[in-house]
Amino acid sequence: MDCPACRGVMVVAEHKRIEVDYCTKCSGVWFDAGELELLLESMTLDETGLTMAEIMALPTKKVAEKARLCPICRRKMRKVAIGSEPEVLIDVCLRGDGIWFDGGELSQVIGQLRGTGSTATGKQGRVITFLGEVFQAKR
Repeated sequence: MDCPACRGVMVVAEHKRIEVDYCTKCSGVWFDAGELELLLESMTLDETGLTMAEIMALPTKKVAEKARLCPICRRKMRKVAIGSEPEVLIDVCLRGDGIWFDGGELSQVIGQLRGTGSTATGKQGRVITFLGEVFQAKR
């Protein structure tokens, strides 16, 4: 699979039941449909309203950035904003094949969902640490 952002090679990383595609060049992360929900469920953040269906229902953001192609169906994805202060602009496949996070965006969104600063404890801390180590996520 090619990275939708930089066309680099993506590798598959798996932790428990969560399997994601990770770009070794730009540190972006691709979630196939349902995988983001598994991650949030493992962190007990599954009641946050961040499901594929809810993300698909968000309005498209008009930005100057060129549309990226879905690595599954190769069609243009649309940009939506999730989170707050600051909003995080992500790419969503129109067919619902998955969601793309640029490097560092996933940990930013998870930090906002946790409602805490950069420190995490317990199960959430382990998942954030996992993301940081495997995906080199920026905190």
